[in-house]
Amino acid sequence: MLPDMQKVEQLVEIITREVLIAMMEQQYKGEPHNGEQCKFTCADGLCVKTCFDRTGQVVSAGAERLTSTLGVIPEDVSLAKMIDHTLLKADATPDQIAQLCYEARKYGFASVCINPTWVPLCAKLLEGSDVKVCTVIGFPLGATAPDVKVFETQNALHQGANEIDMVLNIGALKARDLELVTRDIRGVVKTSHARGALVKVILETSLLNDEEKVLASLISKQAEADFVKTSTGFSTGGATVHDVTLMRRVVGPEMGVKASGGVRTFEDAEAMVKAGATRIGASAGIKIIQGPAADKAQSPAPAAPVPAAKSY
Repeated sequence: MLPDMQKVEQLVEIITREVLIAMMEQQYKGEPHNGEQCKFTCADGLCVKTCFDRTGQVVSAGAERLTSTLGVIPEDVSLAKMIDHTLLKADATPDQIAQLCYEARKYGFASVCINPTWVPLCAKLLEGSDVKVCTVIGFPLGATAPDVKVFETQNALHQGANEIDMVLNIGALKARDLELVTRDIRGVVKTSHARGALVKVILETSLLNDEEKVLASLISKQAEADFVKTSTGFSTGGATVHDVTLMRRVVGPEMGVKASGGVRTFEDAEAMVKAGATRIGASAGIKIIQGPAADKAQSPAPAAPVPAAKSY
C-alpha cells in the first residue's frame, strides 16, 4: 500500500519545525531573564526569536538563517465564504458602501472590507447576518506609529468591526528592526483578540524580496496574528501565486493566508486557493463566484464572417 504523500509531508513539516525550534531554544538557553519568555518559529531557511516580558510586551526580536521546511495547503471551502467583499477607494460614498453590504448579505461573503470611517454604517447594515465587518489599520502605507495603530484598532472595534487588516511597518522590516515590527503587530493583535476579533497582517509583498516575506510571515505568526495577507491593492503590485505559495509554506497549516490585490476572476481566485489561500480580498467578488462560465459569457461573441467581395 502506497503512503499518503500529503500526510508524509505534514509529518516532515511538523518534525522539521520542532527540530529547528529545539535547536534555537538550545542555542539561546539561559539567555532570557527577569521572567522573560521567548518564542521560536522557523521556516524556509530562517528562524525568528521574539522575547516577551511578564505583561506580554515585546522586549527583543531577531532572526537567524538555518534551513528550509515544507508547507501544507489547507482543504478547500466554499468560495463565497472565503471572499472579503472589498471597497477601499478614497471616493467611496455611503450609497456604494450600502450596496456592498447588500451584496455581501445576498451572496454570503465572509466579510465586507472597508475603510474605518464606514465601520458604524456596515455594522448597522450587517447586524444579524453572518457577514463580518473588516476594516484596515495603518492603511495603506503601514508607517503609522504603533500606538496610533492600537488606538485606531480600539476605535474600529468599539464601532463594530470584527476583523482587522493591518499594514505592517515595511520600512522597519527592511531595516531589520524586527523588535519594532513585532511590537507594531503585537499591539494590534492583543487589542483585537481581547475583543474576539481576527487580525490579518498585510505584508505588501510587491515591495519585499522573498527573505523579507519569510521574515514578515514568521514575525506575524509569533505575534499571534490569525492571517498573513499579500497586499493592500494600492502599491506596485498585488497577489501572486508565488507569494501565496511561499507564505503558506512559511506559516504552515496553523494560520490563514489572504490573497488580495488583482484577484478579479474565478480563475485568479482558484489559482490562489490552490496555492494555499484561505481568504480572498476582492472588489470583483460577485464575478468571481459566478465561475468560469460567467467569465466566458461576458466575452464578446465572435463577429460573423464577412463574405468575400464578388468580382465582376
